[in-house]
Amino acid sequence: MTQDSPQNKPATASEPRDQSRAKLWGGRFSEPTDAFVERFTASVDFDRRLYREDILGSQAHARMLAKVGVLTADEAERIIAGLDAIRDEIAAGEFDWQVGREDVHMNIEARLIERIGDVGKKLHTGRSRNDQIATDIRLWLRAAIDEILELIRGYQRGLVDLAEREADTIMPGFTHLQTAQPVTFGHHMLAWYEMLDRDAERLGECRRRVNQLPLGAAALAGTPYPLDREYVAGLLGFDGVTRNSLDAVSDRDFAIEFSAAAATLMMHLSRQAEELVLWTSAQFDFIELPDRYCTGSSIMPQKKNPDVPELVRGKTGRVYGHLTSLLTLMKSQPLAYNKDNQEDKEPLFDTVDTLLGSLRAFADMVPNLAVRRTNTLAATTRGFATATDLADYLVERGVAFRDAHEVVGRAVRLAQERGVDLAQLALEDLQSLSGAVGEDVHGVLTAEGSVAARKLTGGTAPEQVRHQAAAARERLAAVDGAAQSAT
Repeated sequence: MTQDSPQNKPATASEPRDQSRAKLWGGRFSEPTDAFVERFTASVDFDRRLYREDILGSQAHARMLAKVGVLTADEAERIIAGLDAIRDEIAAGEFDWQVGREDVHMNIEARLIERIGDVGKKLHTGRSRNDQIATDIRLWLRAAIDEILELIRGYQRGLVDLAEREADTIMPGFTHLQTAQPVTFGHHMLAWYEMLDRDAERLGECRRRVNQLPLGAAALAGTPYPLDREYVAGLLGFDGVTRNSLDAVSDRDFAIEFSAAAATLMMHLSRQAEELVLWTSAQFDFIELPDRYCTGSSIMPQKKNPDVPELVRGKTGRVYGHLTSLLTLMKSQPLAYNKDNQEDKEPLFDTVDTLLGSLRAFADMVPNLAVRRTNTLAATTRGFATATDLADYLVERGVAFRDAHEVVGRAVRLAQERGVDLAQLALEDLQSLSGAVGEDVHGVLTAEGSVAARKLTGGTAPEQVRHQAAAARERLAAVDGAAQSAT
């Protein structure tokens, strides 16, 4: 923030005050708000992005007030039409957002009164900005979760396509970033799919807790007006209403829960990003990313930098930070609403923006990467990836596993001394280490034989990869069908 920015500009006694714009809550006050305080406490610069939700909630509230007889039908229609016009003004960029009106709610309400007169003053009957903002955030976050879930499903479909395409492609599997056992590239992509599946499940559960209506809790104690909260919940698509007015206006658990799920999702994307960065390096050279997701160097013409995965890896930290911010924000707040809660929106907004951008990038970039199959296969011959297969072979021939482990360890040492892979050791060499070794031993020492043998449920065999990919595609189709039915 620059030194001459509005929030840093010092207020002075001689600074002019705009006395023509009285606060909608100003009856109890004998002097205007200090200019610095006005700027310091205003949230309109960031909460204006909730204008659609604020107008939608206000229109539902007006319809309900007419239903219970607090407004006439004509008054409600004038309010609803006025709010429609304000929404159009904002969408067209013609709305005059004023810091003196503090927030999105007061800006819209003040403009409504300007447009339709005193009847606009009746809109706030039976509600407070406390339950109003809680409603707005829930409406906004619900829509954001729906968009995130749609992007996750799109990315998952791309991963399934890639898994089927690379079901036979052999690559090293790693533990401790050391070559462990051969796997298929398709199997690896389905592991990423499973991460995202859990993310989608968490977000779906979070959405159910988000989708409760707080409107009607008013400031903290409810209201004496005969509001029909369930009617408003139905109009706005909420599953139900909050049960306690104190909790309703002060609760931000849903935002914290979402941020925790978002942090986990970003952690998964960051793990994937790390592998993409490694695999594109000359030291691995397993894949090539589409050019549109990479950049070059200003000095080194040969460079093709995986900037998008690197940025996603980096942006994960800011999402972690937002989760910590929200937890810290809420940790010492007594019931009910406190001004601290104004600080919940910017972390939440940026978390959603970061998630959406990261998912959009990965959903197109990863399914369109090119796999260097020759290189991934060659890499399995470095690091003795079929050592466990040799141990399993010996166990099948009656050797105790710990004895088999010892034999294979000696075989690895012999191969290291000769500078060859296990599959390149002569039959006589292997038989000298164990009498259980037969002439068929080399069949299990190839990477192809290793992955083909692992065909149990969840295994890396090509046939199992195709089976799991087909099952994943069916699950995605079922989710899409359920989503269409819900709408």
